[in-house]
Amino acid sequence: MPSAEIRFGTDGWRAIVGEDFNDKNLTSVARATAQSFLELAAASDNLLNRRVYVGYDTRSEAKQFAALVAEIMAASGLEIVLSDRYIPTPALCWTVSRDERAIGGVQLTASHNPAAWLGLKVRMSDGGASPAEFTDEIERFLTCESSAQLSCAESSERESFSYGATNLITVKDVLTPYLDGLCQFVDSCAIEGAQLKVVVDPLYGAARGYLADIFERLGVEVLRLHDSCDPSFGGLHPEPILPWTAEAATLVKEVGAQAGFVTDGDADRLGAIDEEGNFIPPHMIIALIAQHLVENRKCSGRIIKTLSTSVLVDRIGRELGVDVSTTAIGFKWIYDEMLAGDVLIGGEESGGIGIPSHMFERDGLLMSLLLAEMMAVTDMSLKALVDQLEMRVGKLYYQRRDVRIDPLHMERFRASLPTLRPAHIASTVVEEYVHIDGTKFLLANDEWLLLRASGTEPLVRIYAEATTAKRLEELLTAGNNLVQETA
Repeated sequence: MPSAEIRFGTDGWRAIVGEDFNDKNLTSVARATAQSFLELAAASDNLLNRRVYVGYDTRSEAKQFAALVAEIMAASGLEIVLSDRYIPTPALCWTVSRDERAIGGVQLTASHNPAAWLGLKVRMSDGGASPAEFTDEIERFLTCESSAQLSCAESSERESFSYGATNLITVKDVLTPYLDGLCQFVDSCAIEGAQLKVVVDPLYGAARGYLADIFERLGVEVLRLHDSCDPSFGGLHPEPILPWTAEAATLVKEVGAQAGFVTDGDADRLGAIDEEGNFIPPHMIIALIAQHLVENRKCSGRIIKTLSTSVLVDRIGRELGVDVSTTAIGFKWIYDEMLAGDVLIGGEESGGIGIPSHMFERDGLLMSLLLAEMMAVTDMSLKALVDQLEMRVGKLYYQRRDVRIDPLHMERFRASLPTLRPAHIASTVVEEYVHIDGTKFLLANDEWLLLRASGTEPLVRIYAEATTAKRLEELLTAGNNLVQETA
């Protein structure tokens, strides 16, 4: 068996390099993933669909680990296309979705985790996240792996691998067509004519160089931040939220830029900053882009949001005459809704936003371009667009806090969470209890509190939204008290 129990979370498997993320465990995961894809291929009508794309981000050793995965999966009988350079996860997803021979893809990335981490994301033939049934199958193969197979895996030395060592591996540029597709998706003439100046901060991640280049290609003046090669991420967490967006906010104000765009480690999520250096929360970005798609692009369809996403999205949906559906937390649930059809846009509070007309996945680069397009076609600054939206649907205060608890108490907390039914939260009557994912307490005036146990760490996420900053603090305090009492 692998040296540690391997579990796929809401978006793949992640671990610390040199500890649980090592050649032995990755070999087991790659083989199990290959077996799952082969079973999928065998069940399909077209047995020629055995092509799997493999990509990687900018982390130390990500390229070498990607080569190992390519070798192991090719040895299992799959046709492998290995990226010739680091790429954003959306580039992998977009490429897979447009190749009729592709059965899926694998990206070596740990997304927003610190530099010491690496992970593996699995994507299906439409570019979307792997459903739970597929990752469950991978875990089943891991559990059933024989000692003979492990011995074979352990004898494989990564250093002996060279690109092209097997005729089932092709090294290819999968980035350029994706970047061209982004430029074709947006109104390049409008963006160029707006004479925008923006700050682009990929936080040393997989959008490094690429997003800034696209903006410059579209006639935008770009100031680059954290855009050089640094596998250590300069000590930053590659997550587009405060405090990691603070430097970009300062630079936006210093140079007089109209906006700042910050992407995460694998560039599937976005954080935005207005011209005054204010951080624009992801739920605001979802609402703005939904408004842009309906009113400026004349698109239609449902808005999909996760349980932890702001009521602001529901309110703009009502204003636009568009249905809004709520899912459990994790983009794979939004993906399921996209499969059902009639979806305009789907987004989550962590900054992952996807448009199915582009692909069934998140794309931080495209969302940056669409915000720029919205600014261009409306001739409004990002702050003016936010102010206009809040005048239209009202201002709300939102925050998430993470509370660590004793790991020994974690299971007890998870078990008791669905039974929590306090009559009042912060002196307000609870109007409804929602158990889609964790426990959510709905209050009057669109206020709410959500408690959710992490699936991978001994911590509880507390989400709250209120009509005033004071009420928000009261709800967060009440949530923390509930956690302490229950744990």
